[in-house]
Amino acid sequence: MIVKMLSRIARTPWLALAITLFISIVFFSIMRQHSRMETNLDKYMPEKHPAFIYSAQAEEWFNIKDGIIIAIESPGGIYNQSTLKKIKDLTIALQNRTEIKENDVTSLFTADNIVASEGGMEVESFYNEIPTEKQDLDALQKAVRLNEMVHGRLVSEDGTVALVIARIGDDVFSQKFYQDILAIAEKYQEPEKIYVAGRPIVEGTMALLGPKDMKRMVPVVVAVITLVLFIVLRSFSATIATLLIVLISTIWTFGLMAALRIPVYAVSTMIPVMLIAIGVADGIHLYNHLRHYIRNYPEASKISAITELVQSMWKPVVMTSVTTAVGFASLLTSSVYPIKYFGVFTAFGVLMAMIFSLVIIPAFISIFGLPKVNPHKVSDGTTPGKFAEIFTRQLVKKQYLTLFTTIAIIAVSIFGITRVWINSSFLDKFESDSDIVRTDSFINKYFGGTSTLNVVLESSANDAFKQPTILRIIDRMQNYAEAIDGVGNSFSLTDYLRRMNRVMHADSAAYETIPESQELVAQYILLYEMSGDPDNLLQLVDYNYKRANVTLQLKGDDSKTIKSAMNIVETFRPELLQNGITVNYAGSGYKSLVFTDLILYGQISSLLLSLVIVFVLISVMFRSIRLGLIGSVPIALTAVISFGVMGLSNVALSTTTALLSSIAIGIGIDYAIHFIDRFRHYRSKISDIDKVSAMTMNSTGKAILFNAVVVITGFLVLLFSVFPPNRMLGILISLNMTIALIGTVTVMYLLLRWQAKRIWK
Repeated sequence: MIVKMLSRIARTPWLALAITLFISIVFFSIMRQHSRMETNLDKYMPEKHPAFIYSAQAEEWFNIKDGIIIAIESPGGIYNQSTLKKIKDLTIALQNRTEIKENDVTSLFTADNIVASEGGMEVESFYNEIPTEKQDLDALQKAVRLNEMVHGRLVSEDGTVALVIARIGDDVFSQKFYQDILAIAEKYQEPEKIYVAGRPIVEGTMALLGPKDMKRMVPVVVAVITLVLFIVLRSFSATIATLLIVLISTIWTFGLMAALRIPVYAVSTMIPVMLIAIGVADGIHLYNHLRHYIRNYPEASKISAITELVQSMWKPVVMTSVTTAVGFASLLTSSVYPIKYFGVFTAFGVLMAMIFSLVIIPAFISIFGLPKVNPHKVSDGTTPGKFAEIFTRQLVKKQYLTLFTTIAIIAVSIFGITRVWINSSFLDKFESDSDIVRTDSFINKYFGGTSTLNVVLESSANDAFKQPTILRIIDRMQNYAEAIDGVGNSFSLTDYLRRMNRVMHADSAAYETIPESQELVAQYILLYEMSGDPDNLLQLVDYNYKRANVTLQLKGDDSKTIKSAMNIVETFRPELLQNGITVNYAGSGYKSLVFTDLILYGQISSLLLSLVIVFVLISVMFRSIRLGLIGSVPIALTAVISFGVMGLSNVALSTTTALLSSIAIGIGIDYAIHFIDRFRHYRSKISDIDKVSAMTMNSTGKAILFNAVVVITGFLVLLFSVFPPNRMLGILISLNMTIALIGTVTVMYLLLRWQAKRIWK
């Protein structure tokens, strides 16, 4: 039925092409109108996950928000009229933004200075008017230096850099807002130097570079694939047909995403490269088979050649495309939205490329005629090439060496797998010398860190966090955390209390400790609320003092740094529990860590699921469990070796490299299916197993070699990406394709040869 339908389409080629192009134009129009880039990194994560639900609740309790950090550097020191005015003006400019609440902007100009007074204690500003006299500037510098809540937090310890921090909600960020913030910062450049960092800036930079990266890579991959296809296919019409297939499938994929209002994530920008590199495989195998057929039957007509092509190749083409789609669709098991959507829409694009291959290639043959080949005389259509004969003969001769070498490589790879680590860092997606990474490093050098981890402490008793015993535990936890390399500063209610206790004792450093009694703690808090802004405390404790928020500033946003900070907190969990305090985590740093765990779980589950499904599909296709096992060998080898290489090379598992196994399985299984299909075909006609082997190597072996070359070349285009993880993915996939190719024509072939007489009569 399928053969008849496709043969019928070949008889009306213009109609088939017209319908395909018309629908493609519709999808392209939808894509232009509704495609959007997702800039909020929190949207990458599953909102219904318990950890994210709790984090969202904690963010509401304590008004936890990510901050835009603007650093003002004055090498001669910030204590001069020009720089202080710039801090004030920049603070006011940010406060005047409709997207930012006035109280969410913190700087030296807005910071609380808790000082002693005749009545006891009061909260005042460090400055309202710009100091003009030297003694006033010196007094300001002294006041900052004596205030641990500001010194080293908003002003660097050497006094050369000051921060302005604007906290924003997730729902206000946009590309326009991002550009406006950069424009404001640029306005205040010179003579001071202005740096802009923070998680929202990372999001904005990713959103800006992502589409640019895709626009740059797609023309490159099209040009490279075109050149390689023309060399491999040696036909202009065949090259155009194969390219048209992958371009249309890409348009349909992004058109469907736009129609369903699915946003484009950073990882989605690689889908065009994937589909272009992968989608050409069907065309290569179809045209390779056609050329072999024409050589053997040079007098064949177009219709007979098309009919034979479809009849012989539709099953392996469909099965390889389905298994490739399964490899990508297995990513649906991931809880991470970008990976999930990448998998399902790449699978859709692969299936579309399959359909277009079976429709457009026969249509092109019907319109432009059969490709020209050099015919040779054959007696039975089964004459192998000399290279194929030599290769198979030598391989059989050294089969045990091949197997022992493979076992040794697997052993080393398994050791490497134990060293694979997960990286949640979004900054590592950028070049180490890029502006955003250098800015982040600059701020981390002078201050506590641009990333944060929120430790949320809860008690069932009111006023629990007014008890000195509990406050001292928190204070010790902060000190221990700040002692490790990854943590810069920490901040909680204890910082306010230590400061207030000091100023109430004649500003003596000996009294910068937690007050002795609960009554004294309550008194200090009351004095602060009378003189200062009570909302500041609500970012640290709730109204009933049953919950507390401890913020740890981190020098990096990677999982190793976050875990090291959490390990310190965990050492205090037993002591806190003894006092009725439970420990939880919230904020962007913690969510990033949970994100990495979800990546690992999704990677393992998708890998196992895709291996099982592929095994079942091959077994059903060839009606043999043994063949299912044999066909799964190359992709199993590929998965083990590739992750071993990652571990040995210290390449982290991230949202990008997490795609590796599914891509490798999806593409690599094609080689096994085509090889087994041709082997069975020749085995049904020829009794000589050596001749069967040589014929399979000569026909399908050559085709999968061409396919591997094209796919590897296509993925190496990722080396032009601005994102280092994308470049690493291109290298790893190219390595995987090489392993899958070698595994198919060596280990799998030997297993196939050994079992040949048992499998087929």
